[in-house]
Amino acid sequence: MKNDIIQRFVSYVKINTQSDENSPSCPSTPGQMTLANKLVEELKTIGMDEVSIDENGYVMSTLPANTEKNVPTIGFLAHVDTATDFTGEGVNPQIVEHYDGNDLVLNEATNVVLSQKDFPALANYKDHTLITTDGTTLLGADNKAGIAEIMTAMDYLIKHPEIKHGKIRVAFTPDEEIGRGPHKFDVEKFNADFAYTMDGGPIGELQYESFNAAGLKLTFRGTNIHPGTAKGTMVNAAKIAMEFHNALPADEAPELTEEYEGFYHLLSFHGDVEVTKLSYIIRDFDRKNFEARKALVEKIVAELKEKYGQDRISIEMNDQYYNMREKIEPVKEIVDIASDAMKSLNIEPIVSPIRGGTDGSQLSYMGLPTPNIFTGGENFHGPYEFISVENMEKAVQVIVEICKLFEERAE
Repeated sequence: MKNDIIQRFVSYVKINTQSDENSPSCPSTPGQMTLANKLVEELKTIGMDEVSIDENGYVMSTLPANTEKNVPTIGFLAHVDTATDFTGEGVNPQIVEHYDGNDLVLNEATNVVLSQKDFPALANYKDHTLITTDGTTLLGADNKAGIAEIMTAMDYLIKHPEIKHGKIRVAFTPDEEIGRGPHKFDVEKFNADFAYTMDGGPIGELQYESFNAAGLKLTFRGTNIHPGTAKGTMVNAAKIAMEFHNALPADEAPELTEEYEGFYHLLSFHGDVEVTKLSYIIRDFDRKNFEARKALVEKIVAELKEKYGQDRISIEMNDQYYNMREKIEPVKEIVDIASDAMKSLNIEPIVSPIRGGTDGSQLSYMGLPTPNIFTGGENFHGPYEFISVENMEKAVQVIVEICKLFEERAE
């Protein structure tokens, strides 16, 4: 199993599949379709049924039931795209056998070092086989590790028909990193009762709570006059933008919050005296608090419009997704089965909220309750990203065990 996982994962990460929020197409980049087509051929090769890909790059397939019991149809999903935070071009994965616990020099020329001083979690991986970057790109374990784990688990179940299971559906989706993953996902065609995204981090993660999320874009318009004669006439758009930002609670930012605490996150600030644009994301686990955050934004904007003029500020604020807990709690047994699967493999479940986005948030509101399970990766979206092969193997075992438990508990 170990060699299969490594081979699959390395072949996937070498394909640049970074998504692009500025592209209107789906998938947003051609590399995603390249990987999707590769996965279609691999699914056929290992013996999956009903393998399909649509014009938007959504891949689906089926492992038929091999039991007479009435078992719910369960799905496993992962996304093919990688993040836009750091380059994914020319990924050159490094395999470190029997990690000895010392610092790892990822790139000697540029002095990129993966150290326990900067990343204390690295201490948990002594004696593991690690896959790292070469210090010049991200790795892409988010979410190509999930793809490799699902593919390996399906291959294992096909080769071990003595393991009884119900019907299993698999899907690989585009553009999760830019929030569009479920937008063109055909839930009716997928036709599963429940699903799991293999899209978490360190071993044991089991998540069924996510933020309520909104995107916010503000445009401030000023009047630019020569500074020597500007008194009483100049209106500085950049200063109005700063005034808006300073009116938000200073301690409610990502770098100052954790666990169930929400935030306002300034993503970008571009502009000058004439025009300045701000982009934010707004996050909160509690729906009432989420609505209160949006109301505060609107209140600050209204006050600034009253002060500087109604035409000085334009606002675009849209909800992106909601806390999936509301849709998963009525079928909490799917979380319990995943937890029991981990415990049976001597993995301690770490039930925690997702402080980020996941396709499961949107899918759960589309009628497909979808908790999230670990992949084994750390430090996603940057040059210090790495993953443990042993923990990837554990993720494969969890998938297999979940399938077994659903069958065993069915009538």
